[in-house]
Amino acid sequence: MRSLAPFRTLAFISPLLLLATGCGYSQEEWDQKVRENENLRGQLAEQQQARRKCDADFADAQSEVTELKKQLQSRGVDLDNLSASLEQQKKALDEYAQRAKQLDELKKRFEALRTKLQKLTEFGLKVETRDNRMLIQLPGDVLFDSGSATLSKKGKEILKQVADVIRGDAQLSAREFQVAGHTDSKPLKGGPFLDNWGLSAMRARTVVEFVTLPTEQGGGLNPAKLSAAGYGETDPVAPNDSDENRTKNRRVELVIQPDVEEMLNLNSLTR
Repeated sequence: MRSLAPFRTLAFISPLLLLATGCGYSQEEWDQKVRENENLRGQLAEQQQARRKCDADFADAQSEVTELKKQLQSRGVDLDNLSASLEQQKKALDEYAQRAKQLDELKKRFEALRTKLQKLTEFGLKVETRDNRMLIQLPGDVLFDSGSATLSKKGKEILKQVADVIRGDAQLSAREFQVAGHTDSKPLKGGPFLDNWGLSAMRARTVVEFVTLPTEQGGGLNPAKLSAAGYGETDPVAPNDSDENRTKNRRVELVIQPDVEEMLNLNSLTR
């Protein structure tokens, strides 16, 4: 009598083959799909394991933060005040950055202004920043004779050149200027000015008067943009201990008045 086992095996395999071929897959394709499925299962298991590790690490980190807070509090560190302090520091840094930007813009304007005035050095004049003021220094002995407040011929020529530079530039002509008279320390003996205060003030007034005359006669500058002041011997640029130094102190300065936003230390911008 023959065994029926081979027939039972064939009976089991045949439905699988029929199922595979009925779905349009060959045995090789079916095996490939099975392998892909197993591979995906393996990747999912790895991701789940990685997730569990991340959760564990996060829990450990939270525990460490909690412990650190406890240690800081035990040492008297107020975390709320610390956060506020950090916020204040950030605000201060932001304000500093904004201020630095404004200073940079101011420095650029300052440099542009100084460059425009630099042309005056061709005439032997001095352009400088002193005591937080930008100024044009005019030699008093060239503008005036000793003890006099009457402009010399050479003095008028120099002032016309200065006025031409200012009048020819829209930015400069829009600025306000103070004409400041200065003397050396030698007392003034007699004359209509009484003392060095009177002489320095009258010289400043004479310069203002000349540079505001029409261009046919003077400098043609806007009188509303100029003022006069006399300092006498109170603001020397050199010790009054020699003829050379006293000559430096006998001068007239054309001082550029700063705008409100320029009420800073301009000396720091020139370093």
